[in-house]
Amino acid sequence: MKTKTSTLRLIYPQWQGGIVAHWMPDIDPDDSSRGYYLGAQLLNFLAPKSGQNTKEVPVSLDINDRETENGIHSYRVLLRQTKAALRIIQDNDPERIVTLGGDCAASVVPFTYLANKYPEDVAIVWIDAHPDVTLPYDDYKGYHAMALTACLGMGDKEILSILPGKVEASKALIVGLRSWDDGMKERQEKLGIKGLAPAEVAENSKAVMDWLRNTGASKVVIHFDMDALDPAEIIAAVGTDPNGMKIHEAVRVMNDIASEYDVVGLTVVEPMPRVAIKIRNMLNQLPLLKE
Repeated sequence: MKTKTSTLRLIYPQWQGGIVAHWMPDIDPDDSSRGYYLGAQLLNFLAPKSGQNTKEVPVSLDINDRETENGIHSYRVLLRQTKAALRIIQDNDPERIVTLGGDCAASVVPFTYLANKYPEDVAIVWIDAHPDVTLPYDDYKGYHAMALTACLGMGDKEILSILPGKVEASKALIVGLRSWDDGMKERQEKLGIKGLAPAEVAENSKAVMDWLRNTGASKVVIHFDMDALDPAEIIAAVGTDPNGMKIHEAVRVMNDIASEYDVVGLTVVEPMPRVAIKIRNMLNQLPLLKE
C-alpha cells in the first residue's frame, strides 16, 4: 500500500545508547563505542537517493560524556539528543519517517511521534535478535536495550514526559528473536509481546501477516536491527548470535508488510562497521593523509 506523501529521512547517528566495546576487543574501545555514529553515516551513503527531505540529529562525539544517571548510561546526552530529534521531526511534520541510525533507541522518537499522529492505528514490527524490553532498574544500563519499552510508554519518567505518544504492548511484535538477557523472556511474556524466532519466518511471512490482521491497525512502523541477520551470511552489527534471519528473509518480511499495510516508519539501526573503522584508522596513519 503506497501513496505519495511527505517522508522525512532522519539520520540519527546516536551511539551512546549502547555499551558495546567489550564485545569487540579487536577495536579500540573509544572507536567501537562510537562505531554506530560511523555506521549511520554509511547507511545514509549506501541507501538509495530518493529525494526525500533529509535531516540529521546533532549527536555529541564526546567519549567522556557518559555518566550513568537514573539507571541509564549517558543519560544527559541521550536526553538532549531525544529533544533535538523531536524538534526536527515536529518542525518538519512528516507523514512518514525513515530513520538511519545509530543504536536501537533511534526508533523511539520517530515511532512515538507516529503513534501520536495516528492514534490507536499503529502496530510495531520489531525485527531484532533481542527483545529490547529492559528498564532503568535492570542490570544492563544501555538505553538501546530499553527502546521497545520506551515506545510502549515504559521507562524513565523524564524521557517519557517528552515523548509524544506510545503503542500498546498488544500491538508490538518481535521478529527474529533468539537472545534474551536475564529475566527478559519473562518480561516479554508478562507484557504480552509476541515473539517469532527466525525459523518461524524462514519460509514465508504468514505468521507476521496473521498477527498484524489481529491488531486491527492499518499502519505499521518497522524497526530493523541488523543483528537480526545471520552472522553466517553477514556480520553487520555487534550481535553475532547464530541462526539468524537471512537477508532475503528480512527483506521479504518487510516488503510483504508494505504490500498490505501503510508503512509509516522504517528504522534501520545498529550497524557496526568493523572493517570501515579499521580502514579509517589505517588511513589516519598514512603520510600526506594524516593531519
